[in-house]
Amino acid sequence: MDLLSIGISHHTAPLEVRERMWFSHEEIAGALTRLKDGLFRECVLVSTCNRTELYGIGPAQGIDGTSLTKLLIDVKGAGGTVRAEHFHSVESGGAINHLFKVAAGIDSMVIGDIQILNQLKEAFALAKEADTMGPVLNRLMQATLHVGKRVRTETSICEGAVSVSYAAVELANKIFADLGKKSALLIGAGETGELTLKHLLGKGIGHVKIANRTRAKAEALADAMGGTVVDYDAIVDALRSVDIIISSVNSPSYVVQPEEVQQVMKQRWNNPLFIIDIGVPRNVNPAARKIDNVFLYDMDALGAIVDMNLERRKTEIPKVTRIIREELAGLLRWHNSLEVGPTIQEFRETLETIRSQEVGKHVNRFRPEDRELLDLVTKRIVNKILHHPTTVLKQGGEGNDHSNESILRVKTLRELFGFSGNGRDRHED
Repeated sequence: MDLLSIGISHHTAPLEVRERMWFSHEEIAGALTRLKDGLFRECVLVSTCNRTELYGIGPAQGIDGTSLTKLLIDVKGAGGTVRAEHFHSVESGGAINHLFKVAAGIDSMVIGDIQILNQLKEAFALAKEADTMGPVLNRLMQATLHVGKRVRTETSICEGAVSVSYAAVELANKIFADLGKKSALLIGAGETGELTLKHLLGKGIGHVKIANRTRAKAEALADAMGGTVVDYDAIVDALRSVDIIISSVNSPSYVVQPEEVQQVMKQRWNNPLFIIDIGVPRNVNPAARKIDNVFLYDMDALGAIVDMNLERRKTEIPKVTRIIREELAGLLRWHNSLEVGPTIQEFRETLETIRSQEVGKHVNRFRPEDRELLDLVTKRIVNKILHHPTTVLKQGGEGNDHSNESILRVKTLRELFGFSGNGRDRHED
């Protein structure tokens, strides 16, 4: 398959370089139009915070990875920051295998990333809008999305929290059967606390209270995400009426002390209190976890959960790899079938041309009554020559598992006989 993949990712470049090569939707549309204009028959451009990758079918003669790298850098005007060595390139089956790994989430910065599949769907949709999708990329798109779907249904690689904020919420969900009937207090309106709050809201938490040293920031967050504001000085009083506490403030001393929690628990009739301390330094005195029905988790505890989940995800990689191999073999069989029919036809036409030319040169050496026999005998010779290679090629194109071997046979035959262009071009026309 004449597929070329070239791009930049977290494997090859630091964040400040990747940022320079990020394409907006409008930039993707313009770049695709330019890339298809004389460069590719079909192409798609994927751009996320961790990768920008081009996949193109049928690069024009003389266009290679170096030329495309320079073109992409020039399109973004990033020559001062981005260099050729920041890019990786791979071709044919290797490019398909790479794309499948991306869709499966095993090439992501965080193994099992569930966002990347939606980002790939979006990239294919943008390519459709730009009219740079064709029969091969359409089939590749279907196979890529199928890989992602199979990985998510047949393996556990996406399961288990791999961020501190989400690990905290998963723990809360285990402790409380129905979060919809529970309430939470967010102490500190910083980025980590806000992210944890978003996860809680995503799990359907019943009500949220927000406390922050700067009340205006707490009010802004409450307006954006819902909830009520609590005075920062009234945090201890608020503990009486909530079930979950998320604390993430910069403080040289503990914001919540065990004796305060002990007093509050008596007033709560010892109903469970779940405390997520993601402050650095810690906001809640660790002695509070000794109190009955108080569940206190700090960054180290949550980090251990995240590490355990990541290790569990890694054990699923062999299953994911097997799925990728199966889907890659299926796609290559399909692509090989596109090559086989036109190649056989061109092979037949080439031999027939040679036969008819040679017969035409020497036909006058035969008596008129023998000329029809000459034509018949030479046609039979050509058919016998064609029979075995044609049978082998057809078997390879009809779904056996030796896809790479079959593709090599087609390629070798085309090179030996100097067939022009690509057999698939005829098929697609």
